[in-house]
Amino acid sequence: MFDAKKTKDDAVKWIRDFFEKNGKGCNAVVGISGGKDSSVVAALCVEALGKDRVIGVLMPQGEQSDIDMAYLLVNHLGIRHYVINIKNAVDALMNDMPDIEITAQTRQNLPPRIRMSTLYAVSQSCNGRVANTCNLSEDWVGYATRYGDAAGDFSPLSQLTVAEVKAIGRELGLPDELVEKVPIDGLCGKTDEDNLGFTYAVLDKYIRTGVCEDNATKELIDKKHEQNKFKLELMPCFQYKP
Repeated sequence: MFDAKKTKDDAVKWIRDFFEKNGKGCNAVVGISGGKDSSVVAALCVEALGKDRVIGVLMPQGEQSDIDMAYLLVNHLGIRHYVINIKNAVDALMNDMPDIEITAQTRQNLPPRIRMSTLYAVSQSCNGRVANTCNLSEDWVGYATRYGDAAGDFSPLSQLTVAEVKAIGRELGLPDELVEKVPIDGLCGKTDEDNLGFTYAVLDKYIRTGVCEDNATKELIDKKHEQNKFKLELMPCFQYKP
């Protein structure tokens, strides 16, 4: 049985310990999408550090249809926040690309990388440490952009499944519309589950119990897991031996 209160308390202590060792007096900088993950991370940081040491960064790309959820979160927590529209930066880079065929995957992954660069710009200017907001379920199947949302200085949720993150969100007293918001990738307009080809409920069960009733789904999860392991590993380095 998952103990949401104990896990929440442990995560809060872990964040405090991280900042004590790696950024005493620094601020937590969190990219705020309005989804459950960034909401839970921001709320954990508020409980760990106090709202005056948490900075939310909203980064729409032009118009963002659900940006009201991001405003709901920062207003609920009462944290300082900045809105930085990345559209011009993305467009400028795409327009200056050489005469090569730009793939759909390139177009989808550039904005998350621009967003992470933006977070580090804010962090370096505001005495901060950047929070990673990925969860275990996403990481398990590589559902994150390398050097984009997969980056960060500390990661409170990387060992917690989607269901567990939701339980912590409820324990933190976050509004239901944030905790239960249908996850959308923000890249191509589809839901996470549409893109993945299976539900998080099925994935979470498989991660925690090893059980997946549908063989085709099990094979798909295993394939994505193996293909994307490199995203969670350190960059391979040549081992020089004098």
